[in-house]
Amino acid sequence: MSKPDLSGRRVLALVSNYGVEQDELVVPVDHLREHGAEVDVAAVEDDPIETLVGDKDPGKSVTPTTTISQVDPSAYDLLLLPGGTINADQLRLDEDAVGVVTAFESNGRPIAAICHGPWALVEAGVVDGRRLTSYASLQTDIRNAGGQWVDDAAVVDDSRTPTLITSRTPKDLEDFLREIDRALSGSR
Repeated sequence: MSKPDLSGRRVLALVSNYGVEQDELVVPVDHLREHGAEVDVAAVEDDPIETLVGDKDPGKSVTPTTTISQVDPSAYDLLLLPGGTINADQLRLDEDAVGVVTAFESNGRPIAAICHGPWALVEAGVVDGRRLTSYASLQTDIRNAGGQWVDDAAVVDDSRTPTLITSRTPKDLEDFLREIDRALSGSR
């Protein structure tokens, strides 16, 4: 399979400053940048992002490129919502983060969320009538918000805009990234 050329594409990753699952942030950001995409990592504050491995062990420290309150959602082609229980729980309570999700929905721009990342989708009210996956513990929240939860490595719901790309855990990153590549390269 040929490598996607994502030159000229812009991706926005939203995270809190503590608790994002390391591989759900670092692996997609590195992958997208290696394929030519410009990726901004927006955190709640401009302090370093302290990632975790398995929601408990310290991971890499990542420097944000901007803060959530400073971003213009219309400047990006795709929104990336990494997981990590602490990260996702903090983001769904952050008005600016929920506002960014809502703006992507309004603009019809694709949203990709992995693991606990779909909590922000639930909070923003974008899962009603949609098919998606997540970490298994979110399935009741997704169903209560009107979504159809399925247990698949990567789920793409393009039944209406925006396209939602969701995945369960870091073990599914290869499938998740393949679907993000397709959405950004226009082959979806």
